[in-house]
Amino acid sequence: MKRTLSIILGLVLLMTLLPLATLSSPAKPYAGTTLRFVTANQPCVERTIQEHLPEFEALTGIKVQMEVLGTDQFTNKVTIELSSRTDSLDLFFVRPLNDLKLFSLNGWFEDLTPYLANDKEYDLDDFFDGAIESCIKDGKLYAIPLVAESQIVYYRKDIFEKHGITEFPQTMDELYKVALKLTDKKNDFYGFVGRGKSNQCVTQFSTFLRSFGGDFNTATESLINTPEAIEAFKFYGKLLRECGPPGVINMSWPEAAALFAQGKVAMFADADAIYANVTDQDKSVVASVTGYEIMPAGPAGRKPFYAVSGAIAISPFSKNKAAAAEFIKWATSKEMDVKMAQQVKNPGCRESTWNNPEATKDWPAELLDAMVRSREVAVAGDRPTVINVVQARDIISVPIIEAIMGGDPTKAANRAHQEFQALIDRENSQF
Repeated sequence: MKRTLSIILGLVLLMTLLPLATLSSPAKPYAGTTLRFVTANQPCVERTIQEHLPEFEALTGIKVQMEVLGTDQFTNKVTIELSSRTDSLDLFFVRPLNDLKLFSLNGWFEDLTPYLANDKEYDLDDFFDGAIESCIKDGKLYAIPLVAESQIVYYRKDIFEKHGITEFPQTMDELYKVALKLTDKKNDFYGFVGRGKSNQCVTQFSTFLRSFGGDFNTATESLINTPEAIEAFKFYGKLLRECGPPGVINMSWPEAAALFAQGKVAMFADADAIYANVTDQDKSVVASVTGYEIMPAGPAGRKPFYAVSGAIAISPFSKNKAAAAEFIKWATSKEMDVKMAQQVKNPGCRESTWNNPEATKDWPAELLDAMVRSREVAVAGDRPTVINVVQARDIISVPIIEAIMGGDPTKAANRAHQEFQALIDRENSQF
C-alpha cells in the first residue's frame, strides 16, 4: 500500500513539474516571458506583425503586449520612458532618420550586433546595405529596418514615344534636356515636377546633392556651401524653374503627384512608396501609360536616397533583451518580410523579398525593376544627420527655393551654411 502511494505521489509530482520543464526546455528558453512593444501605427506592424503574433507566441512561449499609438503620441511616450530608464519597455519602433543621433547619444539603444550578426538563418547580409547603414551609429547596429523608400522617376511613356525619345535619360544633363524638350508652357504642360516647398523639398533634393558629389554635413561640419552643393542647388533650381509648373515652390509630394496624375507633367521624381497615389486607376488619367525609372547619374554617379522610415529597437534598460532579440528575429525575418509585402505592399528592406516572385506578384513589373535597381546603388538617408532635423531642413531649403526662383544660390547657401554650422555646434556642445 505504501509503495503504491509513493508511486502515485511521484506521478503527481512529475505532472506538476512538467510545465516548468517545458518552460526551461532548450526549444523554448524564454517561454513565460512577457515583452512590451510600443510602436507607431504603421500598416506592416498593425496588420501583419500584430495579426501573426499568435504564431510567434506559440513558437517561443513568449507573450507580446503591443501598444499601437499615433505618431506624436508614440514619440512622446517612448521618449519619456527611455529618459526615465524604465525597465518595463522592452521594444520600440524608431524613426532612424529623425531619432538615431539623439537616442544613441543618450544611450537609449541596445547594440543588436551580438544578437544577430552570427545568426546565419536570420541572415543580416540579406538586408540592403543602405537599410542597415541607416541604423548604424559609431559602428553599432541599433535597430533593424522595417520599412523604407527610395527615389525614382515616374514618367509618361506615351509622351516619350510621341517625341521619339527611345531611351530614358541616363544623366542629369540628359534629364534636363529631355524635360526642357517636353515642356510646353503655352499648353500648360511641363517636362518635370518635384518638391519645391520649404522644408519638404530637402529630402528629394538629397539625391541631386549627392549626385553632384555633395552632402549635408559631417558630424562636426556643415557642407551646404561647398562647390558641389552650389552646383546641385543651381541644377535643381534650373530644372524646376525652366521645366516645372508655376507655383512649384508651394508644392510638396501630394500636389506634385496630383499634377502628374492629371496628365500635365512628363516626369515626376519622388519616393517609390507613393506609387499607389500616383497611379490610382480612379484618380489618375495616366495610370496605364506610366513608366518607372531609376534616378539619372550626376557627376558623382547615381546616388538615389534610401530612407528607412521605420525600424525596431531594444531598450538598453529592458530585463528581457535576449527574448526581445528573438522577437526582432521573427518580426523582421525573411518569412515575415514576404508576408508584409504581400499583405500591405510594404516596401521592405530585404533583398530576398524583392527577388521573390510570390512576394511581388501584385507590384507592376517596371516599378519593381526600378525599385530594386535604385536600392542596389542607393545612399542611406535623405536628410541632415542632426538632432534638430526640422530646423536643419528649414535652413537648407532656403538656397533651394532661391535657386528655383532664379536668385543666387551661392549667397543663400553661404548664409544657410553659417546658420546650419551654428546649429551643429550647439548640438555637439550638449554632449
